[in-house]
Amino acid sequence: MASSSDTIYIKADRNVEVTKPEVTLGDVLKIECANSSVTSRLKTLKLLKFHNTDKKNQNRTAVSILKVIECIHEVYPNADIQNVGEQDFIVTLEEQQIAGQLLHWIKTVSVVIITFCGAAFSMMAFNNDVDVTKMFGQIYESLTGTKSSGFTILELTYSIGVIIGILTFFNHFGKKKFTVDPTPMEVEMRLYENDIQTTLIEDFSRKGKELDVGSSDHTGNSRT
Repeated sequence: MASSSDTIYIKADRNVEVTKPEVTLGDVLKIECANSSVTSRLKTLKLLKFHNTDKKNQNRTAVSILKVIECIHEVYPNADIQNVGEQDFIVTLEEQQIAGQLLHWIKTVSVVIITFCGAAFSMMAFNNDVDVTKMFGQIYESLTGTKSSGFTILELTYSIGVIIGILTFFNHFGKKKFTVDPTPMEVEMRLYENDIQTTLIEDFSRKGKELDVGSSDHTGNSRT
């Protein structure tokens, strides 16, 4: 048993994915303690179990860190527990599925085509809206005194500038990044993920389905 001098540090990420129905503390937490035997024991301690593991059911639940502390105190009642992670976190059961190579390429090509067509349409709509062709023609005629043919140095440099601007803004080309900073798309995706996780946790809490201290099994999950 842990003595009163044992301090256990736990850290949970906001969203944790597991691949097996029976979830232990070691699957969802990072645990540190000066007593290695305590750490080993806690990593094998069961937290919950997903009963409905078919695709028709949502294999996801929110867990309060207080529930984790309660589980630890059941085994080590005198332990001092320090949480350095999230107060609430989401546990999702993900089945490991490996898509075929052909399906992977079809998805990739489809995304590339949709993205290319969408970006091209947006650019054409913008250029048509502000009438870039007419504006370039007026600039070219004012500078050279001759009428623009529709394909001049202005159109060429504009096209090159658009490419450079896109690459600079997204800080990415293929697998190569120009700087170590995250790309704007990565930033937006992280913000989107954080919003989703916050909404999920709040929804579980409001519906009384969060796995918390003293709560019973409301989500099809239970500790065994």
